[in-house]
Amino acid sequence: MVETVLTALAPIVVTLLLGFAAAWHQDFGAKDAAVLNRMVLLYAVPVALFVGTVGTSRGELVQDVAFAVAMCVAIVGMYTLVFLLFRFMLRFSLGESVLAALAASAPAAPFMGPAILGDLLGKASATSIAIAALVTNLVVVPVTIFGLGLGKPPVASTARPTGHHSGFSEKLLETLKQPMVWAPLLAFALVLSDVKIPAILGRGLSLLSHASAGVAIFACGILLATYKIRIDWTVSLVVLLKNVVQPALVLGGLVWLGYGGGPIVAKAVLTTAIPTMPIVIVLAVQYQVAEVQASSTLFLSVISSIVTMGVFIAVTQQMT
Repeated sequence: MVETVLTALAPIVVTLLLGFAAAWHQDFGAKDAAVLNRMVLLYAVPVALFVGTVGTSRGELVQDVAFAVAMCVAIVGMYTLVFLLFRFMLRFSLGESVLAALAASAPAAPFMGPAILGDLLGKASATSIAIAALVTNLVVVPVTIFGLGLGKPPVASTARPTGHHSGFSEKLLETLKQPMVWAPLLAFALVLSDVKIPAILGRGLSLLSHASAGVAIFACGILLATYKIRIDWTVSLVVLLKNVVQPALVLGGLVWLGYGGGPIVAKAVLTTAIPTMPIVIVLAVQYQVAEVQASSTLFLSVISSIVTMGVFIAVTQQMT
C-alpha cells in the first residue's frame, strides 16, 4: 500500500524538487515560470484534455451512472461550498475564492490516477479517471477561468463604459475562447456523437500532452524557490478540505446510501483522495492571483497525501 502511494507520488515530488533546485541554482526565475505556464495553459494542457477525453468511448461514459453522479456531487458540490465559504464568509477576492475552490475540489486524476488507481482497481480505473477528468474539465475548470476573468481589474480606457450585462457577456465569450475550455468541450461532443478521430492524430498529439503535468509541476518548483513555501491557515484549510474532507464525505455519503462494500465506494473515495491538480498553479500564474498560496497548496497536498491516501486505501480495502 505504502509502496503504491509512493510510486505514484514520486514523479511529482522529484519534478517539484528539480524545479526548486533549478531556481535555487539561478537557472530559472519567476519570469521563466510564467513563460512555461503560458505554454502549458495555451498548448500542453488543452491538447492533454482533448486527447484524454476523446480517447474515452461513449459506452464507458454511461457504464457506471452511479459513479458519475457521485463524482459530480463530490467535485461540483465541494467546489460550490468552498467558493461560498471563501467568498462570502471569509471575504476573499473573487479570483482567490475560485482558485481555492478548484484546489479543494479537483483531484489530479489524469496525472496521478493511472499509477494509483491502476494498481488497486485494474481496468475499472480507466473509467473512473475519465469520468473524474470530464467533470473537472467540463465544469469546474471553465467556471474557475470565468471567475478569474471577472476578477481581473478593468483596463483603463477613454471609451464609454459598457453596461454590466455587456461586460459579463464579454468575459463569458473570453472564457469560451480559452483553449483549456473549448478543447475538452469539443472532445466531449465528439465522444457523445461517437465520432472517432484518426489514430495517427491522437498519437501525434500525445507527445505534447504528456508534457503538461511535468512542465506545470516544474514551474511550481521554480515558484516555490522564488516565493518560498508559506504554509498559513488558508493553505492548511484548503489541503484539509481536499485531502481529508472531500473523500471522507464521499465515503460517508455512499455508505449512508447503501453502497457500503461495493466497488463504487473504493473507486469514488480513492479518486477524490488524489491530491489537487497542478492546473491550479498554471491559472494562478497566468492571472497573477495567489501564486504563493497556490504553489504551497499543491506542495502540501502532495506531501500530506502520502498519509491521507494510505489511510483511505486501508479503509476501502477493509470494506471490500
